[in-house]
Formats: sequence, structure tokens, C-alpha cells
Amino acid sequence: MSLSRIVTLIIGLILILGLSLWLIDSLSRLYWQLSYSPLLGNLLLLLLIVLIGALIAVFVYYVVVIRSGEQRSRRRKKQRQQVQIPAVKSEAASSTLQAVKQQVAQIQDEVARQALLSKSREIEANLARGEIQVVVFGTGSAGKTSLVNAIMGRMVGRVDAPMGTTTVGETYCMRLKGLERKILITDTPGILEAGIAGTEREQLARELATSADLLLFVVDNDLRRSEYEPLRALAEIGKRSLLVLNKTDLYAEEDKEAILARLRQRVRGFIAAGDVVAVSANPQPAQLETGEIFQPEPEIIPLLRRMAAILRAEGEDLVADNILLQSLRLGEEARKLIDAQRRRQADKIVERYQWIGAGVVSVTPLPVVDLLATAAVNAQMVVEIGRVYGCELNMERGRELALSLAKTIAGLGIVKGALELLSTALQLNIGTFIIGRAIQGVTAAYLTRIAGKSFIEYFRNDQDWGDGGMTEVVQRQFQLNRRDEFIKDFVQEAIARVVRPLTERAELVEEDQERRLGTGD
Repeated sequence: MSLSRIVTLIIGLILILGLSLWLIDSLSRLYWQLSYSPLLGNLLLLLLIVLIGALIAVFVYYVVVIRSGEQRSRRRKKQRQQVQIPAVKSEAASSTLQAVKQQVAQIQDEVARQALLSKSREIEANLARGEIQVVVFGTGSAGKTSLVNAIMGRMVGRVDAPMGTTTVGETYCMRLKGLERKILITDTPGILEAGIAGTEREQLARELATSADLLLFVVDNDLRRSEYEPLRALAEIGKRSLLVLNKTDLYAEEDKEAILARLRQRVRGFIAAGDVVAVSANPQPAQLETGEIFQPEPEIIPLLRRMAAILRAEGEDLVADNILLQSLRLGEEARKLIDAQRRRQADKIVERYQWIGAGVVSVTPLPVVDLLATAAVNAQMVVEIGRVYGCELNMERGRELALSLAKTIAGLGIVKGALELLSTALQLNIGTFIIGRAIQGVTAAYLTRIAGKSFIEYFRNDQDWGDGGMTEVVQRQFQLNRRDEFIKDFVQEAIARVVRPLTERAELVEEDQERRLGTGD
């Protein structure tokens, strides 16, 4: 019983006692006044005793029963509030999964869409089951399997049969006292194995580690760079990790402490010092003086205690955090696929309109190549690119954007640079003088391409040019599209689409004129 309740009980009893004395005194006087009638006096005395007893019973009931019930109710309410934290995260994961499904529906690639749907269903199943996934990860020589076997032999609680061997390891199901959720512990293939098969197994092991609620990263010495990098990468995405130094029976006590100190120093900042644990999962047998071989017991108690403490204290949050993380990663994967799909569609639009613009300028040559001459063409291109990215623009807005970009391109001197670049490239490729309208048409196509590529970046960033503004985006696209390998392919296509049709048209006109001169028309 708490101190406050004891104090309340004492004060209440004193008040009841004082009230009782007052009642006794008052009623005793009444009793003597009624002494002429013994029956009435006895009834009055009985009533007094009953009243005092009822007051005491009511008070005790309130203090002991009602107050205790209120405190239990507050504790249950507090527990429910604590449980609601992972529940909120689970709801966030469910909402994220629903958003992912809506994204997946936009993916045109059937194989990619089905793969993402399969992953989303797997995450939903994990959300429904609520199991805690513990993954043992590390090099093949670190003793991961020995550690799993030792844990299975010493873990408090019931251990079920293996869930089955797969290409990525063996998974066991167990229960821990004080924890309602089942615990799945998976032994993964070793990382850093040689050969193609080893690389494939390592990739599968990394995928399992990424989906773990709790990661046991096993080493048998100081961390190598090839081990540190995957451990750091997993910690950066939010994996709750324990770094386990195994095979400590092979080291002297001083050497073991020195290695532990180095490990804690290397992982400081993303793994707590208390989460670096030393074990000996499969100690080497020793020969006794009698000649008998003695097999020591595994020394994994520190790891078991740390695992149990983490799973009991953080188990709910670990599951909810991991499911939310998996949902967000799946959403990011879907977003990248959709972005690539949209980029392909937008690139096709740019390619179509660049040659449309070339045709317009070639048919109606101007003294100076300027995107203002193809403003209507570019405005329509902007509207269609915006539609690909879910932005519905009218022609007026498209024309405003196109003119604004055209002025930026002209102000940066890109028109002059494009003319010089393409004139030289065209003459080198066909070895003859190119008529002006062909150069103008090809240059218009090139400038339309730069404009279109710039607008793709604009819409990809939610109609934002970024910190550097429109100028930086245009300059970057100009640099990307002036590379030798691109110019070579672009000029070859320009010759086929612009120069040859113009040359053939000029030849037909010349033949027609000669024919008319010959016939005297």
C-alpha cells in the first residue's frame, strides 16, 4: 500500500473516531432520557453501532477498493497509450502502402508492376503477423551458424522446428518470455564470398538484412573495410543492430578487450557501446590432464541478455519502424520506376517536337535562328510534357514558359554556340557546303531539344527550377548535349530528317526549272 493511501486511511479513521465519540455522547444523553423505556434505549444503541460500522465499511471500501481500481485503470490507460505509439506507426505504414499501390497502378511495365505488388503484399502480411525478424549477418568465416545454434539452444522460451531451408539461409521461430510476438531468427549466407554464386548469395543476404527488425552483425576480429561499409550502410537506413564479436575463446583476455575497444571506437555514432557484445558460440575443445577432451559450453549469455532487453523494451517499435521503413523504400522504388517511365515518354515528346521545329524553320528560313520563331511549337511541347508529369497547363501558360526559356537561351549565347557547333559538324559529315536553311533547321531542332530537356527537369522537380534557377538548368543541358558522342548521332539523324529532304526538294525544283526552260514554258 502506498504512503499516500496510508495517510488518507489514518486521517479518515481519526475523523470517524471523532464523529463517533460525538455521536456516542449525544446519543448517550438521549439514551438516559429514554431510560424509562429499555426497549427504545437498546434500539437506539443498536442503531448507533450499525451507523458507525457502516461509516467505517464505506470508508475502507473507498480507500482500498475504489482507489486501487482507479490506479489500475490509470495504469491500463497508460499501457494502452504506450501501445498506441507503434499502432500509429503501423497506420502510417498502411497509409504508405496504399499510396504505393496507387503509384504501382501507374507503372506500365507489367513485370515491374507485379514485382512491386508482390513486395507490397509481403509487407502487408508482415504487418498483419507482427513477428519480430532477427537476421544474423556477416562473413562466412565469422561463425554465424554456430551463433544461431547456440542461441537456439539457450534462448529462454519454446523453440519451434526450422521453418525450412531456402537459398538465403535457415529460419527458426521461437518465443521469448514476456514478449507476445513470435521471433524469427534467420541465418544468412556469408558476405564477401568469391565467384558469381557467392556474389548472388551476398545480394540475397543483404536483402534479408535490409528487412530485419534487429540485425546481429557477426565478426571474429576487428572490422575490415569490406565489413564496415555494409554495416554502416544498414545503420544509415535505420537498422537496429548489435555488433557481435565471436570466437573470443581464441583470444587472451587483454586481446579481447583491445578488440572490443577498437570495435566500439569504429562504430561510434551509429552503434552504442553497449550494443557491441563479445561471445564464444562454439568454443574450441580442450584436452584435460587426464587425456580426455572437454567441450566448453557456448558463452553467449551477454548477447542473450542484450537481445532480450532490446526485444522486450523496443520490440513493438522495432516492428513498426521496420514496416514503415520497408513501405517507404518500396514507395521510393515505385517513384523511381514512374520517373523513368515519365522521362521516356517526355523524351519522345521532345524528339518529336525538335524535328517539327526543324521543319518549320527549314520551310520558312529566317535571317537569325531564334526559338521565338517556333514559340507555338515549343508551347505545345511544354503543355504535353507537363501533362506527362500530371501538370495540366493551357496554351497561354505554355507559351509564357516557352518564351521565357527562349529568352534565357538567347541571353546565354547558346544560339550562337549551337550554330557554330552544328555548322562545323554538318560540313564535316557531308563534305559539301550546306545551304543556310538546312543549318537553321538543324540548329532549331537542337535548341528545341535543349528547351525540352530543361522543361523535363522543371516538371520532375514539381515545377521548380531549383536553387540555380532556369539559367543553371539550361547551361547544364547545353553541356550534356554538346558532347561528341551525342553530336555525332544527332547530326546523322539531322542529315536524314532535314538535310536530305531539303536537298531532294532543291533537286526536284531545279529539274522542274530545267524542264520548263527546255520546253519554253
